[in-house]
Amino acid sequence: MVKLLAALRAAGESTRLRILSVLSSSELTVSELMHILDQSQPRVSRHLKLLCDAGLLQRYQEGAWVFHRINDSGSMATTTRGILDLIDQTDRVLSLDRYRLQEIKQRNADRAAEYFRKNAGDWDSIRKLAVPDTDVEKKLIECLGPDQPKLFLDLGTGTGRILEILSPHIEKGIGIDLSREMLLVARSNLDSAGTANCTIRQGDLSQLPIEDESVDAISIHQVLHYLENPRRVIEEAARVLKPGGQLIIVDFLPHDLEFLRENHAHRRLGFSDQTISSWATGNQLCVHRREKLVPPGNGDKKSLSIGLWSLRKIQDHPDIRQ
Repeated sequence: MVKLLAALRAAGESTRLRILSVLSSSELTVSELMHILDQSQPRVSRHLKLLCDAGLLQRYQEGAWVFHRINDSGSMATTTRGILDLIDQTDRVLSLDRYRLQEIKQRNADRAAEYFRKNAGDWDSIRKLAVPDTDVEKKLIECLGPDQPKLFLDLGTGTGRILEILSPHIEKGIGIDLSREMLLVARSNLDSAGTANCTIRQGDLSQLPIEDESVDAISIHQVLHYLENPRRVIEEAARVLKPGGQLIIVDFLPHDLEFLRENHAHRRLGFSDQTISSWATGNQLCVHRREKLVPPGNGDKKSLSIGLWSLRKIQDHPDIRQ
């Protein structure tokens, strides 16, 4: 009762209802919320603190950036969802908020697209900032196991490198990417490698052009840290995976190298086991393997460690090692 009353009191103010509305579909920083709400940093921060204290929002820090998102887990998740369902989304003020939110998303997407356009030709060399590619690729093949997936997806395929190395281990592969420049490079690379069982498609990772429960295995390799809403991509991957299907995620572990945001269009500074596990739990996925790959010279503060997570879509009677 006490928690419910505190949540209702926190939500019972127009600006805080606006914050809940825009965060229902995005994870945003304070500066982004300032732009959407057209309010000062102290006012926005105060509203966010009240909502976090009441359990309606979650706050987490990555380097110099602090993100806020709807609390969709635990005992307050139902209360939060109930409040959101009561908000009139046709309200003129909320419509303007959504317009400004789309401006922010488009700005971030344009920045990432421009980065990919400029660096498409040198992409594989840029990725060598961390663990050697050969070490990661060996682990990917090992994770895939001896059974060849009939249909394999590589989300955010970039230069097509993952399809190229896994093509002998799959029956059919599809690489999906939004960047036309990247797809040109990928097609050229796959043609040169003679990977006749792999094709390329242009598509939005948050709206995959793939039928439900039709895919045996998926990889998301060094992609999530660029995305506005990585959780949404995990949801889409879970949607298209067959029961028992495998999702392999490779990405940076949490770090504090802020220059990657400014110079390399990174939106997120790595992902923790806790974050990946929470996404898995909310999407009928189970993490059954975790690995940490440390680059040579790991005493260097500028080195980047990589996490590899292998997830399985839960079946009716799963026999999956937790």
